[in-house]
Formats: sequence, structure tokens, C-alpha cells
Amino acid sequence: MPLVDLPSVSITGTGLFTPPESVSNAELVASLTEAVLKWNAEYAEEIASGDVVERAMPDEEFIVKASGIERRYVMEKSGVLDPARMRPRLETRSEDELGIQAEMSLPAVHEALAQAGRAPTDVDAVIVGCSNLQRAYPAVAIEIQDALGADGWGYDMNVACSSATFSVQAAVDALRNGSANCVVVVNPEITSGHNNFEMRDFHFIFGDACTALVLERTDDAISTDQWEVLGTKLITKFSNNIRNDFGFLNSSEVTERDPQELVFRQNGQMVFREVCPMVAEHISDHLAQLDLAADDVRRFWQHQANLKMNQLIAKGVLGRLPTEDEAPVILDEFANTSSAGSVIAFHRHRDDLVPGDVGVLCSFGAGYSVGSVVVRRR
Repeated sequence: MPLVDLPSVSITGTGLFTPPESVSNAELVASLTEAVLKWNAEYAEEIASGDVVERAMPDEEFIVKASGIERRYVMEKSGVLDPARMRPRLETRSEDELGIQAEMSLPAVHEALAQAGRAPTDVDAVIVGCSNLQRAYPAVAIEIQDALGADGWGYDMNVACSSATFSVQAAVDALRNGSANCVVVVNPEITSGHNNFEMRDFHFIFGDACTALVLERTDDAISTDQWEVLGTKLITKFSNNIRNDFGFLNSSEVTERDPQELVFRQNGQMVFREVCPMVAEHISDHLAQLDLAADDVRRFWQHQANLKMNQLIAKGVLGRLPTEDEAPVILDEFANTSSAGSVIAFHRHRDDLVPGDVGVLCSFGAGYSVGSVVVRRR
């Protein structure tokens, strides 16, 4: 069926849950400094013999220079900052209690529904997209659906940092083919649970947050703030340069894995070198497919991973560095919230746009995966 014959779909509401606790770069550096000093002392002989590599000391200036990040929100900070633990200290919940990802999702979902002018019972599909899920099953999306009192269906999906844009395409497809009427996309990111707080190059990268989007067929929408989806475009290309080997088969593997393999790790230089041109080309191609030029785009809501990467990608599309108005930044406050980052930027920085203005939500991450959503304010 030609695209022109497909029903128009719009984003009609957004929501954001921000965790109550914040961690500064100074706090992270103080914690890791203590941990590194202890580790290097414990393995001093092995380091001297060359059998073990000495761990590098963290540095606040390095964090800001390398990433643009100044602080981040987390679901629990005492465990993160404990040099003997260096991961969140989360209470175990019983099966009768609402799971932590569903719990953080509900405020964001309710805010998005309020913007859309919809009740929870209007929802007939929930798609959870995030980089890590707290369990294999039942799906967090179905738990959210139950908490909302909604009917229909729900499922979880994971395309790492691109999970939100990939979820949006799934929602658009469901609305166009008639399998749903009101879809909620939720991105409950507890990245502090998979971050490697023990290593200088990684400990500052991530933060926690949850975003939500409501999507409906445009003809059915009643929201006063509608963003028509002009097009979505996704691409994946396999790479080991961003990887996390934590999974349900770990306990069955004959050789026990190094704990460093069971948390986030990346080859940052290779990611920078390979992903930036890939994303810039992806966005440019997507705009061309929609008969749009780069100058037609009023705003870019980019994946909030690294300030230099965002600037280089935008320059690859525009032919020049973007202004802060064209490509707003939220990673200084939130750090990298994985799939939630571009949606936070959209949630925070869209009110000043006028009807007819065009914007691009874009994500990129492990996989590699790249997703873009081109929208126009109605």
C-alpha cells in the first residue's frame, strides 16, 4: 500500500519520571578514587610484574571534557557511591509488589496521558523499550498495562539506546494496521544497574530516567499538542564495540565469565569513529526520502550520549555546527539515559516550536542500531 494511503499517526503526549537522587561528578570521582587506590594496592605485586594493568585514577575535568556530563540521576545512590559495592542497593521485591521498572513508568505514563487528554483505560497497547529489563518474564509492559487497568496487549523490546525510536516505529505500524488505537511507548531505564562504576572510562556515562509517549491516529487525537509522524527509519549493523554479556545463560556456561564482561563496556574510539558518520548519513537519507532538506529541520532531539558526538553528527547533516537551540542538550544534567535521552530532549524542548515546524528524534547505540523519527507540529 502506498505510504500516502496509510493513516496519519501523531505523538499526542509525553511524560518524564526523574529519580529523586542525583550524583555529581565530584561524588563519583571521590568514590572511585578510594576504590582504585585499594585495588591497585591489593594487586601491587601483579601490577609490578606486568601481569595486571594498573587501574587509572578518575578525574572530574576528564569527565566533562570527554562527555559534557556534569551529573546524573539514579534510583539509589548510596550503593553506587559505596567503594565496596559500586552498584545500586535495591530492595528485593516480592511477586505481589509492583516491579521497580513498572513503578517508575507510571508517573511518566500518567503525565503523557494527561497531555494527550486520555484516560488509562483508553490505552490498548503498551510497548516497553529499554536497554535492560529487570526479568525475563512476565513482560514489564504487561505489568504496566495491568497497573493502568488497560486492555489490549503489551510487550517488551530491547535495541539498547535505540529502543525508543524502534518502539515508536512499532507503535506507528500498530496504529496504521488497526491493531491498536492508543499506544503508550515507555522507556524505563535503570542504567545504573548495568554501568561499570569500577572503571575510569565508564563510571560517569549513565544515568536513570523513564520517558513515555502516547501515539494515536491523527484523526482520533484530541490533544492540543500534536506531532504528526512524517516518517520513521531504522537500521542495524552488528558490532562488538558496545557490549554487555549479562544473560540467563551465564550460569550454564562452562567457563565463568569475567565480571567486567557482565556490565557495560565499549571501545569508545571505534564507536566515535564508526557511528558518527553512520548516523549523519542515516538522518540525511531519511530527510531526503521525505523530500526535506536539512535546513527544513527546526530542531534535532538527539540521543544524549556524548556532546562531541552529537555536535559531529549534526554537523554532518547541516554542514556546520548546530546551535544549542537547534540541538538542545540535556546530558549535562541527566548523563546518558540510553533510550530515554532523545525523548527527554523532545519532552523538555518543544514548546517554543510553532505549527508546521519539523523536528527529528534520533537515537544510536549498541548493535549498532540507529533510529530516526521525523515529526511536524500540527
